[in-house]
Amino acid sequence: MIDQLIQLVYLVATALFIFSLKWMSDPVTARRGVFAGVGGMALAIVGTLMHPLIIGYSWIVIPLVLGALAGIPLSWVPLTAVPQRTALSHAFGGLAAGLVGTAKYFLWAGHGELTTFRMGAIILEVILGYLTCTGSLVAAGKLQEVIPTRPIMYRGQNVINFTLLALAIGVGGMLMIDPSRTFLFPALIVLALAFGVLLVLPIGGADMPTVISLLNSYAGLAAVAMGFVMENKLLITAGALDGASGLILSIVMCKAMNRSFTNVLFGAFGQVQAGVAQVEQRTAKSATADDAAQLLENASSVVIIPGYGMAVSQAQHRVHDLYEELTKRGVDVKFAIHPVAGRMPGHMNVLLAEAEIPYDRLVEMDDINPEMPRADVALVIGANDVVNPAARRDKNSPIFGMPIIDADKAKVCLAVKRSMNPGFAGIENELYFADNTLMLFGDAKSVIGEVVKSLAGGGSGH
Repeated sequence: MIDQLIQLVYLVATALFIFSLKWMSDPVTARRGVFAGVGGMALAIVGTLMHPLIIGYSWIVIPLVLGALAGIPLSWVPLTAVPQRTALSHAFGGLAAGLVGTAKYFLWAGHGELTTFRMGAIILEVILGYLTCTGSLVAAGKLQEVIPTRPIMYRGQNVINFTLLALAIGVGGMLMIDPSRTFLFPALIVLALAFGVLLVLPIGGADMPTVISLLNSYAGLAAVAMGFVMENKLLITAGALDGASGLILSIVMCKAMNRSFTNVLFGAFGQVQAGVAQVEQRTAKSATADDAAQLLENASSVVIIPGYGMAVSQAQHRVHDLYEELTKRGVDVKFAIHPVAGRMPGHMNVLLAEAEIPYDRLVEMDDINPEMPRADVALVIGANDVVNPAARRDKNSPIFGMPIIDADKAKVCLAVKRSMNPGFAGIENELYFADNTLMLFGDAKSVIGEVVKSLAGGGSGH
């Protein structure tokens, strides 16, 4: 009877996970999707705690409390740190899968219960789990800039990476043939951990959104393998949902950058561009906050293009103030969202939603680009590579072919940026030197605040 009740709880939890993904695909139902996901996970935990083989709860409650003590402070990170926080979550998930696989291997090996299928599932779980753990930690370090965001290269890196992976698969094969070779298992763990580090180190900051979604996919696959090891159907289905959604998101990210998986993982994007900005000395035209206020006030159509600079300065609330000032003057204001703007998928959407920008004002890249030539002003706030015209016309550029938002096609472009330093791709942005571009140098929060103040106080003279 208890087994049937557990399976019923798991079934309801699985349904809630599916509905959660479905509802979170639409802003109108996103909040419902979050609650469905939380409810599904709560049911999954309750169902597991009901298992008749559990003879004591002390070793469950203690780590649960420790996890809560660590997790609650981690939930208080600012929105700018959500990407690295997400990477840390993937690291914890991968570590959990790897540790469960390790424990199960030595438990079953001691009792002679390791079948070929069990051994295969454990090997897959351990490799995916541990490489996800270390790979995610490196990704978090790059996002936090504890580790340089540029690609860290060394001679023969791809050969070494593939050799490590081949060795891990080879060791796994030997364990499948003879699971009693316990001395090989630590070697498998070390190879997986090393592969995760060396896989992500050569990947530049520009590709971190794709890397995060790929690591999410790996974590899901590790959970699937863990489900087979634990003979838990819910883990299998939940992991499959996680892995599939991460893979689909990675495909969307690669398409948005006109890149392939192999190019993202092995292309060391951004490494060859160091110093390119100094090859040709050009001068960008700058403007004041009053100049910008006058241009915006006299416009009938304004397209705001947010990027990571807006996230860093936490300027989204000032952007909302600007939106309010312009709309009450009858200006049509839209927000152009590039799929890889920021450091994680949906980064700009989350920030603008937090600032209570109406969601119907957010327009995807493919939909806004046809409107850009009719826009009076394109206001670029901390975006860089995703508005670089070199992607359209410079065949020698590393971002050539990447779909961009056509900010340069607006009648006037205002670009808010701290300095002329390049973005994640490490290349100069041609937009900043265009005849119709004016630069507003400074922290985005301060600059937009000054523009709003000028508009509100009539500083533009209108």
